[in-house]
Amino acid sequence: MDIKTNWNSIRIHFSKSFKSSLHVSIASVDVENSPTVTPIGSLFLNNNQTGFYFEKFPSKLPKHTEQNKNICVLGVNSNRWFWTRSLFKVAFKEYPAVKLYGVLGERRKATEKEVNRLARRMRLTQKLKGHKYLWSDMEMVRELIFTKAEKINLGRMTTKL
Repeated sequence: MDIKTNWNSIRIHFSKSFKSSLHVSIASVDVENSPTVTPIGSLFLNNNQTGFYFEKFPSKLPKHTEQNKNICVLGVNSNRWFWTRSLFKVAFKEYPAVKLYGVLGERRKATEKEVNRLARRMRLTQKLKGHKYLWSDMEMVRELIFTKAEKINLGRMTTKL
């Protein structure tokens, strides 16, 4: 899967993945060279094979950048009807999962535009008690630079994609 040619489709996939799962998983490698996975609920993809996430809760992921900046982000479309329809038809009309490979970039203060993107995504929860705890004070972001994309193949159910 060519990351530049398919970037718009990749962004759409990750948007659907977030809507169905409320997070993506970022795999990284710790100082002992062991793989670890961090769930992130605030990943955003930009127009140019880059992205960012708000770094309020992750503690291990930022530490891994000191030794190894390589990451893999997994977005799975977990929508029940997407899967039911695909299982019934024995074929997916879109990829069920996509992996993005890249590196963790710099940690920096979020721009107003980035804060607004988060507010738009979380607007449906703003009246709930946990909203303030989870999404207030989201000031710092970590940049991501992606170099490769990989579609997840599930045999005959994804052969026509």
